[in-house]
Amino acid sequence: MSVFIIAEAGVNHNGSMKIAKQLIDVAVNSGADAVKFQTFNADRQVTHTAKKARYQEVTTQKSETHYDMLRKLELSEEMHVELMAYCHKKNILFLSSPFDIESVDLLANLGQKCFKVPSGEITNLPYLRHIGRLNNKVILSTGMSNLIEIKAAINIIESAGTSRDKITTLHCTSEYPLPMSEVNLLAMNSMREEFKTNIGYSDHTVGIEVAIAAAAMGASIIEKHFTVNKDLPGPDHKASLNPAELKLMVKSIRNIERALGDGIKKLSACEIDNMWLVRKSIVAKKEIRVGESFTNENIIAKRPGNGISPMFWDDLIGKKAKKSYSIDELIEK
Repeated sequence: MSVFIIAEAGVNHNGSMKIAKQLIDVAVNSGADAVKFQTFNADRQVTHTAKKARYQEVTTQKSETHYDMLRKLELSEEMHVELMAYCHKKNILFLSSPFDIESVDLLANLGQKCFKVPSGEITNLPYLRHIGRLNNKVILSTGMSNLIEIKAAINIIESAGTSRDKITTLHCTSEYPLPMSEVNLLAMNSMREEFKTNIGYSDHTVGIEVAIAAAAMGASIIEKHFTVNKDLPGPDHKASLNPAELKLMVKSIRNIERALGDGIKKLSACEIDNMWLVRKSIVAKKEIRVGESFTNENIIAKRPGNGISPMFWDDLIGKKAKKSYSIDELIEK
């Protein structure tokens, strides 16, 4: 099954429709399967006294509150409609992560059939229940959570009406950028075993190698932030991929998919010619006269491999030669 690659535009549009469409163009050019934004209302998202995250303090103006920062990054319903239409025109799937129940309804009413639960909402019971009732595909991000919390969230979504086979659980560590020492990519394996869901990975590291490794480990979804320009103002640009990096990541993941194969160890078609060249056959080590017995001293295994395989060495020892052989001549049955 092909890895589903989500190019995470998030809020890197900076509230601009022009930049939002540029992000869609970049995602299309990269070969990603979907481009994802974020749907929220600042008044429903944070209190006026809520603090910004550490990385947001660094990447935005210190005088700007968390509320003010989000207010500038909202997408209106009209903008959603326009962006969805643009994605349809460009033949890429539009997705957006809703951060509150009203945003879930907005996206559902606009026809979205897959809902990404942001890591911050994994303990939001009314929100999880509301999404579960839709009985659509759910991508559950698990940053900042443990196995008990993830299990509770899955149970809420499932009991509300969404079957477990529609849920993909994303391993995620919520830091921007994420140090390599904090990735813990092997947690994907324990999550797969514990929850019996599809498993994916939401990557916040610098670079593309961890996302590629996650694909090699069997991630069914890879999500990665990207931007049109890392130097733009805003909270997430600096920890995002630029267009060239995003394209390289997608290409690398597709190569990994092809390289993984079907898991059955067998002779590949491309190996057949090489096999005869590098395997060995039993040949005469010295001149052998007709009627002389084959011994460990007068035969040897040498390339090429188009004669008797050395695996039949013991069967040959002690038998008499039916003809004479010169040095390096292939022994015949």
